[in-house]
Amino acid sequence: MVGGSCARRLARRSRSALIAALTVLLVQTLIVWNFSSLDSGEERENGGSNIREKRDRIGGNKAGSEYLKSGLQEQHLQPHLGKGTVRHKQQPDGYHSHRPKEKVRVDSNNENSVPKDFENIDNSNFGARSQPQRRTAAQRKDRPQEKGRGDPAASLSKSSNEVIQYAEAKGGPAPAPPARNRTHPRTTGPGQQAPQHRHHHPPGKRPASPTPDITYDQPPKCEINGKEAISALSRAKTKECRQQIAEVYCRHKEGQLMPEKVSRYCPLEGKASVNVQWEDDSSESVPATPVRIAFVLVVHGRASRQLQRLFKAIYHSSHYYYIHVDLRSNYLHRQVVALASQYPNVRVTPWRMSTIWGGASLLTMYLQSMKDLLVMSDWSWDFFINLSAADYPIRTNAQLVAFLSKYRDMNFIKSHGRDNARFIRKQGLDRLFFECDTHMWRLGDRRIPEGITVDGGSDWFLLNHKFVEYVITSQDELVTSMKRFYSYTLLPAESFFHTVLENSPHCDSMVDNNLRITNWNRKLGCKCQYKHIVDWCGCSPNDFKPPDFHRFQQTARPTFFARKFEASVNQEIVNQLDSFLFGGAVAGAAGLRAYWENVYDEPDGLHSLSDAQLTHYHSFSRMGLLRAASALQGDPNDSSCRYFPMGHPVSVHAYFLSDRFQGYLVRHHATNLATSKLETMETWVMPKKGFKIANPPNSFTRLQFAEIGTEWDAKERLFRNFGGLMGPTEEPVGMQKWGKGANVTVTVVWVDPTNVIAATYDILIDASAEYTHYRPPLNLPLRPGVWTVRVLHHWTPVAETRFLITPLAYSKHQPIRQEDALRFHNGPAKNSYMEQSFHGLNPVLNIPVHLGQVEEAQRNAGLTGAELERWVDSLVREVWSAVDVCSTGPSACPVMQACAKTAWSSLSPDPKSQLGPPGADGRIR
Repeated sequence: MVGGSCARRLARRSRSALIAALTVLLVQTLIVWNFSSLDSGEERENGGSNIREKRDRIGGNKAGSEYLKSGLQEQHLQPHLGKGTVRHKQQPDGYHSHRPKEKVRVDSNNENSVPKDFENIDNSNFGARSQPQRRTAAQRKDRPQEKGRGDPAASLSKSSNEVIQYAEAKGGPAPAPPARNRTHPRTTGPGQQAPQHRHHHPPGKRPASPTPDITYDQPPKCEINGKEAISALSRAKTKECRQQIAEVYCRHKEGQLMPEKVSRYCPLEGKASVNVQWEDDSSESVPATPVRIAFVLVVHGRASRQLQRLFKAIYHSSHYYYIHVDLRSNYLHRQVVALASQYPNVRVTPWRMSTIWGGASLLTMYLQSMKDLLVMSDWSWDFFINLSAADYPIRTNAQLVAFLSKYRDMNFIKSHGRDNARFIRKQGLDRLFFECDTHMWRLGDRRIPEGITVDGGSDWFLLNHKFVEYVITSQDELVTSMKRFYSYTLLPAESFFHTVLENSPHCDSMVDNNLRITNWNRKLGCKCQYKHIVDWCGCSPNDFKPPDFHRFQQTARPTFFARKFEASVNQEIVNQLDSFLFGGAVAGAAGLRAYWENVYDEPDGLHSLSDAQLTHYHSFSRMGLLRAASALQGDPNDSSCRYFPMGHPVSVHAYFLSDRFQGYLVRHHATNLATSKLETMETWVMPKKGFKIANPPNSFTRLQFAEIGTEWDAKERLFRNFGGLMGPTEEPVGMQKWGKGANVTVTVVWVDPTNVIAATYDILIDASAEYTHYRPPLNLPLRPGVWTVRVLHHWTPVAETRFLITPLAYSKHQPIRQEDALRFHNGPAKNSYMEQSFHGLNPVLNIPVHLGQVEEAQRNAGLTGAELERWVDSLVREVWSAVDVCSTGPSACPVMQACAKTAWSSLSPDPKSQLGPPGADGRIR
């Protein structure tokens, strides 16, 4: 009996244990399922603080934020965490769709800028967007109501990767080295899905978010109950924008905004498209009556030399050039105005707009440009062609004119090549959008008007004069209704002209070809990188590079232009095109392999610079003066090459040579101590190499390079903040480049200037991975000084890279005060960069913490004035070197060279982008 009783008790215990085990397994499965529901949308910053929208929050133990669902295949692993160890999934640079893989075509039909697998992407409502950046640990403690939930700003990264922190965890014991049998989060290769980075902490219940207070000048005329409209109102920055959103929503709700039915005037049934192919006799022979083209250049940014090179390639005295410069690009506008003054057939729009990707403003800008061209009685043109500074011709002007002269009655516009129902859904045409605050807000659903066929595709086109005149001057129901409909449409320029043309009396003139080739690489370009300016997910083409050159000559359809080109990424491909189109350049020609791009110009004003940039540029100037002073050796009393800095920098250029960043060129004023006269100089500073392989080398050889920076561009795989100019409030990203090899787990350790371990995480690198990048959610401010990031394999050093967090000499563009210096330069509260403490790893990694280092850092934190400048300069010299210095004018220093005679100065010769008068043939080239 005793034995039977024991057996029964044992059986009951076994059943209980089994039930408990099954319960745990069920809970883990639910947690994994909950993690797997998180999206993997990414965003590239083109530079700037991109604030991301948070999606609807998941309550209870499902703590987290949902992002735009990419509908792409994802590997979900639930890691087993060691004590206090933080595990991460690295962001690769590609994704893998679970739809069948499509063959890559040289002249792809998919010319619109929305992901091909868009039907699998959830573009549902966007939650309220938090305005502030990540708070410091001290600031979080001041907000106890958020205890137990993740930092809302953690998902609002400025970089292309996003970090989701599910809940705040209290600091735990130091992590131990990972066990061999531990499951690690995975990174994925370039052809695989990019999962979110996650910090796994014990889930905490999220308190309900309070509804934000929404204020208006006048109360809305209707009840606003649509979740998308409410979300837009909560995220809009200005009261004027909120008022406009409310008015548009109410007008739409009352049926006053959209036409229900529109008349179709095309006499043809179905979709009309003329098939135009290459002809054997296509040549540059001058037609009897050659067409004249109105080129409309839509430009923004600061790449003036690239624009001048494009203009030089397409210019002919018989054509016309109308240039619109974005309202935010004042430097480029000054350059364009100077360009237009040299040529009678070039004009700049007297008005300017801030056009955004996907915005209604882009269509408004095109329509206004067309209206302007029609009233210019002295400009008699046959075709309207729109180009950006990222375009470049792949055939000559004469070939283009000969081709268009044969088809002068045609309109060249590229259609999406898919069924319309799918296109409408993919393009968001059945959604209501409104643009204000330079953002495209999604406000709800709408109906497509009956009676017409909606079409769309690329927003780059060639339209004849007759159709342009119809679009601008016609008062028929089709044109007026479509202008109204597309005023509230996402990506309107990708559909308006297509739809009007296909339903108009001109429908028989449509050619389904915009005569362009676009470099779509959707696994790299579709990162939802425009989420900071539009409530939708979109794509951007990649830049062409030399291996793509053959594609320009292998297109099955007629093509005359290609995009995109970006000289700061790769200029050699443009050199190849120039050589092909206009003849080879002389070997060793001045400036052929160099490229200069302006970063700052004095008329822009200091407000255009961050305090970190201003601090660096001043330090670079002082480095140049030190180099000038060291030019004369011998007589210590000779002051002819000694200078005192004066004022703020005059200009800054990024300098590239053979498609490699070579540093910054800072033009600045200084007073010569020997003559007391003011001179203007230019200093070239170059970053020192911060990456080095461990010595002795590790047997692990997959790691090729590592770099830390901001503004990571996952599409082009580079940091847009060239040289990594970072201050204490930056959020740096760690990037690693990998060679091929077996799957491997590595450990990454971030160490601050006082040897405090700020973060550590393990990543598993797949065999096919090429790049990984990750931004650890460090508490701010970062301690100024030289940081080190180590990569370990089996806790043996593989390599390390150093980067500088520079103390700020300026706050709000004024010399920093001591209270601000102490606030920015003392590191995070309690020296804690994350909720976990990693101090136990210091002895394991042989990283000693010396009291002297900490005390020195505390003393430096309060420095101001000249002492602060000396500290800044000493740090900057550790990672930058002054290569050379020159004078823009006469100089008292006998060894000072003239900038115009150097090969590197922004004032040195650059024939490839310099403009001159047209020749007898009407061309500049």
